[in-house]
Amino acid sequence: MEKFKFIAEYELRASPKMLFPYISTASGLSQWFASKVNTMPEQRYDFQWDNESHIARQVSMRQNKGVRFEFLETAENGSDNNYVDFRVDQSELTQSTFLRITDYSTTTDEEELQDLWDGLMYKLKEIVGS
Repeated sequence: MEKFKFIAEYELRASPKMLFPYISTASGLSQWFASKVNTMPEQRYDFQWDNESHIARQVSMRQNKGVRFEFLETAENGSDNNYVDFRVDQSELTQSTFLRITDYSTTTDEEELQDLWDGLMYKLKEIVGS
């Protein structure tokens, strides 16, 4: 099955330092991204949506800058695993904070993905007071 890379960027009124725990910790992610998130050994996380477990490995992390989670066993026919990548950027000119999301998966409906991420970001913005 073909994979699709969806990229979206959202402005948040929160410092990178304040935002980072919400994209990099199980407790932070479970507040807006998944129903439940549990940490496991070896930088692995159990993301739960609709009572289904999805195991991901944290493949990169830069403090207050970004994190990537690669979902294990989602590769087919030699393709890459699905992943979600969160990058935090701050404009030096305006001091605005931006969260860039890269969602690499088999979901190819761009409008569906936009609606999904808009809804998730609405929840995150409520939590951080943005």
